[in-house]
Amino acid sequence: MTEPIDPVVMNADEARRVPDRQESPVEHTQDVADTADTAEPAAVADPAQKVYDFAVIGGGIVGLATAMSLLRERPGASLVVVEKEDGVARHQTGHNSGVIHAGIYYKPGSHKAKLCKEGAVRTREFCDEHGIPYRNTGKLIVATDDVELERMNALHERALVNELDVEKIDGAELRRREPNITGVGAIWLTSTGIVDYTQVCRKMAEVIEHAGGTIRLSTKVTDITESLSEVRIDVESAGGSGRHAAPTAAPEGSSDASGRERMYARKLVVCGGIQADRLATLAGLDVDFQMVPFRGEYYRLPPSRNDVVSTLIYPVPDPELPFLGVHLTLMMDGGVTVGPNAVMGFAREGYPKWSTNARDIKDFVTFPGFWKIAKAQLKTGAVEQWNSVYKPGYLDLVRKYCPLLTTKDLTPEEAGIRAQAVRKDGTMVEDFLFYSTDRMLHVCNAPSPAATSAMPIGDLIADKVLTGA
Repeated sequence: MTEPIDPVVMNADEARRVPDRQESPVEHTQDVADTADTAEPAAVADPAQKVYDFAVIGGGIVGLATAMSLLRERPGASLVVVEKEDGVARHQTGHNSGVIHAGIYYKPGSHKAKLCKEGAVRTREFCDEHGIPYRNTGKLIVATDDVELERMNALHERALVNELDVEKIDGAELRRREPNITGVGAIWLTSTGIVDYTQVCRKMAEVIEHAGGTIRLSTKVTDITESLSEVRIDVESAGGSGRHAAPTAAPEGSSDASGRERMYARKLVVCGGIQADRLATLAGLDVDFQMVPFRGEYYRLPPSRNDVVSTLIYPVPDPELPFLGVHLTLMMDGGVTVGPNAVMGFAREGYPKWSTNARDIKDFVTFPGFWKIAKAQLKTGAVEQWNSVYKPGYLDLVRKYCPLLTTKDLTPEEAGIRAQAVRKDGTMVEDFLFYSTDRMLHVCNAPSPAATSAMPIGDLIADKVLTGA
């Protein structure tokens, strides 16, 4: 049985290889499963087996931030992070553009705006504390015609209300600052930066271990069963290599030679990203959404173009579209990427072009919400798909403000996939979506910019776990 609870408006993050998203009307989070009807009295842990205080499924930045917050609030607690890949940040977190967002697009006073601003500060503080390099690059949002200029002025007013350090400049000043960029005006935003979020996540994993937590990599969850006293998590361990490798026979649970193992926890948090719906279903929850994969495809400029701009260049977003548009992004390795677009993905975790997965395709083509969103976005989707295969069409999107680029400048770069929750009625979930029971909290949607906002988001999730709110 599900019962609605008060909405929790949160925000989540961006993604290099993942289409950036602009603010949309706040959604209520869908939530609580009543365990009085669903909890099973069986499945109690053997007294000889370890029962963790907390288990977190998912080694992306939101899961790791949540684990850090739980250990900070409950020093000495036992905690395990379970990740199916052989390293942390292997999916959405590790395929984003590495931007530390300032929060200019979000409604003043909203959780998205507040979490983004706090997250940007805390991300830099974490990097300073642990010696992780980042760059305060700033960002220009460029208007190329009168329609965009009007939208830009409205965005500037929003930025002032959000108390961001912004400056509005005209076309001449834009050209003086960025000789290769053309426009009728721009917003200069000083507080945007870049960082390697995979490096951030690796350090988070070390912090968790130093606080007494355990990181289990190469460990796939195969079943989740909640009882009145704990949650049983069945896993398969494939071994693994590297600093946080998963042992083939873990001492905390019963395992066999094939790597199958049974783990127990008093509280479970699931931060499963693109697999959130499947993990919730695996746990016996009745969900009304499905994760639909949207590819964010990028190109990389050749090294000879690495000095084409000195800051991040974004177009003024179209309020009728859910993404921020194709932009030029400086990378921590010194390169420059172009993108992303936003096209339908045919594999939830397939990053090379033309990746397909039969199960993933079957899931979304049999889901009524997919066809409703496809119908609503038919024209936009067709254009995006065409530009995906027709490079000159893609190039036109960036030549609006950087006319010197040619198709020869667009070299291959790995794509990313946004974990987008879509309801059965075809609406996209724009804020955090939680499903919770007495002993489980499933984070079922984490929209952009989760990477920037991860640390305060982790605090909010941990607070929900500890207080039962």
